[in-house]
Amino acid sequence: MKGIILAGGSGTRLSPSTISVNKHLLAVYDKPMIYYPLSVLMLAQIEDILIISTPEDVNRFESLLGNGESLGISITYQSQEDPDGIPEALVIGEDFIGDDDVTLILGDNIFYGQGFTTLLRKAIQQHEHATVFGYRVKDPERFGVVEFDERKKVVSLEEKPDDPKSDFAVTGLYIYDHHAVDIAKHLSPSERGELEITDLNKEYLEKQQLDVQLLGRGFAWMDAGTHDSLFEASEFVKNIQQRQGFKLACIEEIAYYMGHIDKQELMQIGHFMAKTDYGQYLIDIANRRHIEQYWEEFDSHPMLEVTKP
Repeated sequence: MKGIILAGGSGTRLSPSTISVNKHLLAVYDKPMIYYPLSVLMLAQIEDILIISTPEDVNRFESLLGNGESLGISITYQSQEDPDGIPEALVIGEDFIGDDDVTLILGDNIFYGQGFTTLLRKAIQQHEHATVFGYRVKDPERFGVVEFDERKKVVSLEEKPDDPKSDFAVTGLYIYDHHAVDIAKHLSPSERGELEITDLNKEYLEKQQLDVQLLGRGFAWMDAGTHDSLFEASEFVKNIQQRQGFKLACIEEIAYYMGHIDKQELMQIGHFMAKTDYGQYLIDIANRRHIEQYWEEFDSHPMLEVTKP
């Protein structure tokens, strides 16, 4: 399984903040936005990841994350010349995907919840053709909407409908087989002039090859693409971290927890940021005397449900 993060676009909804910086590099409370989708792929045990961004921003992401070696994974980069729609990420990543399946996530999407890692890994293991994730929202007309029958089988998909047939939106997390690349190549642009991910999902639905995994009440899904949603996401992360004592989307912690880096490597990263609460958090983890203490403390961590090595 390969992983792709689409972190391009012009970020116009966040202007003027994004005039000189890619929105996915903006902070969601105490870390860059890109850390959140990256943490999802890492928790899904995906170690080969492609980040797609604008030509002027690729180097900025590379300066932040490098080739992934410090996290025990592989990160490569490609450019999206123009924001021509989500499916274009699959076309751009054609050589990267090859004959593998791929998990695609949007760079401004944030997921949180007890059992999310287990649900995601199970979806990947059971996945055959295409899997998307549905989430109940109060304003479905703003999203791609999925309709179910009484057996919870997918009946239809609509992009930003005036009269939604359900209140379940399709989130920015998708799992596809490698045939998605060819499907994306043959899509026609919508009235907006972009390739629509809903059209790609419809192709799988028509072949009865689309599965929808629902995220229930215990989950939170946020799209941090507007000023209000970015602020709300930061407040959410701040409140969870301060009340429960662990950090969301701490990619170095995840790398350590999953055995990609050792204690000394984690300590070195922590010391590099020692003047920040984030750095001190990493140092504190590295200073634990026994790894068993770490497992016990984070046994119920909503974003760190991994198999002990």
